[in-house]
Order: sequence, then C-alpha cells, then structure tokens
Amino acid sequence: MAVIIKTPEEIEKMRVAGRLAGEVLDFIAPHVKAGMTTGALDRLCHDYMVDVQGCVPAPLDYAPSGYKPFPKAICTSVNHQVCHGVPGDRALKGGDIVNLDITTIKDGYHGDTSRMFAVGEVSIQAKRLCEITFECLWLGIAQVKPGAFLGDIGGAIQRHAEKAGYSVVREFCGHGIGAKFHEDPQVVHYGKPGTGIRLETGMIFTIEPMINAGKAAVRELADGWTIVTKDHSLSAQWEHTILVTETGFEVLTLCAGSRPKPEWVR
Repeated sequence: MAVIIKTPEEIEKMRVAGRLAGEVLDFIAPHVKAGMTTGALDRLCHDYMVDVQGCVPAPLDYAPSGYKPFPKAICTSVNHQVCHGVPGDRALKGGDIVNLDITTIKDGYHGDTSRMFAVGEVSIQAKRLCEITFECLWLGIAQVKPGAFLGDIGGAIQRHAEKAGYSVVREFCGHGIGAKFHEDPQVVHYGKPGTGIRLETGMIFTIEPMINAGKAAVRELADGWTIVTKDHSLSAQWEHTILVTETGFEVLTLCAGSRPKPEWVR
C-alpha cells in the first residue's frame, strides 16, 4: 500500500482546498429547503466553486475504472440513498434528509467533505440517525494520531453505530486524498482496534461513515452511480478530510459553518 506522506507545502494547499470545500456547504445551506431540486443545488454549487472560489468541482466528469463519467459537480443523496446520488429533477420535500458531498480542486489539490441536512421537520428516527452518524464521524476522528491504527478508526465507528441499533455500509469507505481524488489508504468504517496500517505524521485521508437505519446491504441504481439501501431504510453520512499531525489530528475541512464536534468526544 503506497501511502503518500504530504510535504508542508502540500499540506498548506490541502488546507486551502479543504476550507473551500467546507465553505461550499456553508454557501448552499440556506438553499436546502422544500421545493428545491437536487439539480438546482448542483448548479448553485458549481457556479459558486467555479465563479467565486476559482476552483474545480472534482466529481464533474470523474470516471474511475469501470464507471462512466459522473455528470454533475456534487453528490446529492436523499433519504435511502447512501452515497454518490446524481443530482436531477427530484424536488426536496419536508421530512427529507439529504447528504451533500463536496470535493474541490484548488491548485491541483483536493478537499473533500459532506454534511447532512434536514428539510423542514424530520422524523425522530431520521434526526437520531443523522446525530448518531455525526457522532460516529467524530469518534473515528478522535482515534487519529501517529502510531494509531486504521482499525482503531473503524472499530470506534462500528461500535457506536451498532450500539445504537444501526449498521455500517461496508462497500464504500474513506480514502487517502491529495493531488489525486482517491489515494491509499482505504479507511473502512468497521473493524478491530490495533489492526491495519499504522498512522504516520503527514498522512491525509477522509473519514466518511455511511450508517444505515436498517441492514447494511446496498445496491446500485441504473444510473451507474447512485447507491441505495436494499431494504429502503434511511441512510446518513458525514465526512471530513483529516491530517495526521505530530500530536494528533487536524480537520482540514472545517469552516465557519461547520458543526462543532460533540463535547463528550475525547
């Protein structure tokens, strides 16, 4: 596994790209409301990234091996959609939960983050799922420090999710990130503490748990991208890009509107 240790110069570029990605979520937040289509959200984000921030939307035309190019600038995953939702004509309605996943490219480096949004009043179940998933994200982040293991991250997330009665999606995971959108290592959101590779100062990767209210099984829709729960249960995801520092971690995608970590997470 060829994990790329970032130089101080690369880290600084990643800080900029990460902050910009977070600021797109801040920008779009007031627009996430009933009646707005996911396609309209995509267009607003695209124009903000290109015209205001001067960066490139990484998902647009991204085509990993075996996939046709992704046709939009962001991913919009609503309710039982787990990840990689393709924006389109679907109008949001009260009670929906939606994940907006933003990846920017600035000066050749990527920033990747996602956030859950509630449209109007949502059910207690939906609210709890989003909350537990947010806690899972930060419990995973809290494990990051030099000498820790990747399994420490996945183990912390899996324990918290399953204790709440939820399941962890296994087919998709976090990933190294830098000059490339997806690098080593793969950061799975389940596993045993003390297993996997050791973390080193200068590593940068995403942590992005996908947690289902029902069973973990997922399937792909006919568009070739959108992933949904097989049992049609709700799914939630939060994501940050993380730098391993000499003393612990730095979250590169924090911005003014980012929700702070739960106070009880240490």
